[in-house]
Amino acid sequence: MQELIPAGCRDLDELLRTLRQIAPLLDAMANVVFFVKDVQARYVLVNRTLLQRCGVRAAAELLGRTAEEVFPRRFGPLYTAQDRRVLDEGSALSDQLELHLYPARQPGWCLTHKLALRDAGGAIIGMVGISCDLQTVQSTHPAYQKLAAVDEHIRRHYDRPISLEELTALAGLSVAQLERHCKRIFQLTPRQMIHKARLGAASQLLLGELPITEIALRCGYTDHSAFSRQFKALTGLSPRQFRASHRS
Repeated sequence: MQELIPAGCRDLDELLRTLRQIAPLLDAMANVVFFVKDVQARYVLVNRTLLQRCGVRAAAELLGRTAEEVFPRRFGPLYTAQDRRVLDEGSALSDQLELHLYPARQPGWCLTHKLALRDAGGAIIGMVGISCDLQTVQSTHPAYQKLAAVDEHIRRHYDRPISLEELTALAGLSVAQLERHCKRIFQLTPRQMIHKARLGAASQLLLGELPITEIALRCGYTDHSAFSRQFKALTGLSPRQFRASHRS
């Protein structure tokens, strides 16, 4: 699907002039990172939340630079690789579950979305993206108690295979209902909830001395390579790199 510049904006510069009018609203989103990048994947517009995550005070310290030049080595190359795919292929990145490093080196989970911006002729002239913190749980939702049981079940049994059928039986819901309610209440699909539980546990175990193969088994992975691929996809580091970075 082609994402075009809004009507009335002929190019990226004009779009930026329009967006700057709502900059105070973008800055007010404390749990959402917002950015626009040019075709070289360089920041051209950022909100205050992104500045805080990067530990800088002024947008000028980020503008004109890529994520690879801004973020620590274990995260930056992954983000820039994502940007390149969006810009080169024109494909959208949606609901990408990621483990980020927040201020004071505290890890936290977010969902990232990125899409290409195109002019009226269909040419890609930049990209826009957001990363939303996973913090708010809709505990007032009518299905919350059923989904809380699903969440607890996943956190108790992430060390073994968990099927959708198992979760739907527990909640008394159809697959479609389970997917819809999980997204509404936890902002995640059931599969993402399982990944989050497993990789969260693995990141803690990697701080100790257990062999990585043993950690993979304890976190529900029978295949060491599958564990490594999934861990790197969500954290930007292989398990070995993650362990080494925290020891250093």
